[in-house]
Amino acid sequence: MFKCLLTSCLAAGLLLSGGCRRREAALSSAPTQREEARAVKTVTAAEREIERVIFANGLLAAHDQAALSVKVAGRLEEIPIDVGSVVKKGELIAQIQKRDWELKVQQSKAAVAAARARVGLPLEGNDDAIDTKDSSGVKEARAQLEEQQKNRDRILKLNEQKILSQSELETAESAFQVAVNKYEDALQEANSRKAMLAQRRAELNIAEQQLADTQVRASFDGVVQERKASPGEYLMEGALIATLVRIDPIRLRLEVPERDAMGIRRGQKVRFHVDGDDNAYVGEIDRLSPAISQDNRMLQIEADIANDGRLRPGSFVRAEILTANAQGITLPKNALMTFAGIEKVFVYENGKAAERRVATGRILGNEVEILKGVKAGDMVVLDPGGMRAGQPLVITKESSERAANGPNG
Repeated sequence: MFKCLLTSCLAAGLLLSGGCRRREAALSSAPTQREEARAVKTVTAAEREIERVIFANGLLAAHDQAALSVKVAGRLEEIPIDVGSVVKKGELIAQIQKRDWELKVQQSKAAVAAARARVGLPLEGNDDAIDTKDSSGVKEARAQLEEQQKNRDRILKLNEQKILSQSELETAESAFQVAVNKYEDALQEANSRKAMLAQRRAELNIAEQQLADTQVRASFDGVVQERKASPGEYLMEGALIATLVRIDPIRLRLEVPERDAMGIRRGQKVRFHVDGDDNAYVGEIDRLSPAISQDNRMLQIEADIANDGRLRPGSFVRAEILTANAQGITLPKNALMTFAGIEKVFVYENGKAAERRVATGRILGNEVEILKGVKAGDMVVLDPGGMRAGQPLVITKESSERAANGPNG
């Protein structure tokens, strides 16, 4: 029985061995199957002019801003403006009750008339010019002085001739000195009255200016940002009435890091966007700060931007400052693959896919700037999802036409 079992095992082994050899022979005699080529579209990498920019953040500010206040105290009678009112330079912003100030003007005018009368001028008139020597008091004192001088000279001659005594000469001399003093007093009085007239005239001018100051007017063309008072309020001198801003042009203020400050020049183009607004706005740098800020190591720059009312002071902006143009390579976004933070593309080489790691720069619309990894003339595969290095490729007719059109395909 043991012999029969051994014989059966040997027979089974021979049969299994023969079957394996036949299978290997069949596999070795079958033809090798080639991997099917993948149809792809490509774009030819080419150099183009690329803008070099510096990125900066900032905000919009009013070109001019003024806090309008009253110069004289009084009750607010009228304020015809409100928030958002568009005003022109010189337009009325507020009116203080002016009756008290009109009375002060009348009082000052009366004081001027009295002062004019004291110097011998007509009560009415604006010409206060007068020669103090022509005033009546001075003329009278001068006449007495001349009379005493002649009397003294006559007595002096008679004294020399021994006709009149020395005492009479001394009396004449004393009378002459009294006349001289009266003349000088008359001149001083005339000058004092002239100075008083000038003072009264100045007080009148002040009163008239205070009357004019009861009106608060716009100092420039602008828009009312705030209104701080209402009719009927009694306002003290210097009380705030309203805030006026000029927003056309509007002022763009940007801060550039110190490391980029050397590349900033007046006249460079600035392109910026405002949060919540899809429009792109363009201007030119008009002003540069002369120093780097000690607080944040930033350079402040400004540009005046034409504004039709859409841009508002206080808005946050993101800007690009165009510093130069340079040659560079760009590729469509759909040529780029990113995996685990590594960016790469596939290039058509000798009918197969060749993997290239790349470094990218700015995003330019639907294209990406390629800093390294691709050179001009490379045929870069579009939409390379699922592709592996060495995979056979075949370029479609459509992609050939697209490649012939340049880098933007």
